[in-house]
Amino acid sequence: MNNMKNKLKLFIKIFIILICLFIIFYILLGIYKENKITLKEDNHTQVKIDKTSAPQKNNKIENVHIEEQYLGYEVAAKLIIKKIGLETYILKEYSKETMDLCPTKFWGVDSNEIGNFCIVGHNYKKENMFNNLINLSVGDEFQLLDNKNGKFTYTIDDIYKVKPQNTDCLNQNTNGKRVVTLITCVNYSNTRLIIKATEKGNT
Repeated sequence: MNNMKNKLKLFIKIFIILICLFIIFYILLGIYKENKITLKEDNHTQVKIDKTSAPQKNNKIENVHIEEQYLGYEVAAKLIIKKIGLETYILKEYSKETMDLCPTKFWGVDSNEIGNFCIVGHNYKKENMFNNLINLSVGDEFQLLDNKNGKFTYTIDDIYKVKPQNTDCLNQNTNGKRVVTLITCVNYSNTRLIIKATEKGNT
């Protein structure tokens, strides 16, 4: 009987040690992923683009339809990032309430227009949040759909981190290109992860 109890205690100890090792590995992996991304300094080079003079490209794909509302809030677009299994609406209204539900438009032009469409989302571990953006790489692609302009594919061309006060990523000077900026918190909200993507074929 004592031998059985001793084996059970040993098994429980080994199990607890394995769980602890797994948690430590998971934390270290997250720290490694965050630390391999460069921290950019603030250049203070904000310039607004004159959209009236920007060359508009007619790349609209017809018959795109997304829901106009999500949980009572107006939808701006739908974001699909297949690599990380993310499919989420982007809400038009930026507020604490909407941010808790879904990523939202934070700044810039409307979706799929010439300029910089900036999307902000929490890194909560929910299926429609930005917790897996850290697993994206330069060259990865995603789609953005809306009812006005259709569906566009974007290619990631830059990934970096900034301090919260650095707002250069919101710059609207895109040289006549369609750009999407994805923004979320990392490092316990001490820095922001910035993912910049340009319309495919227009990098």
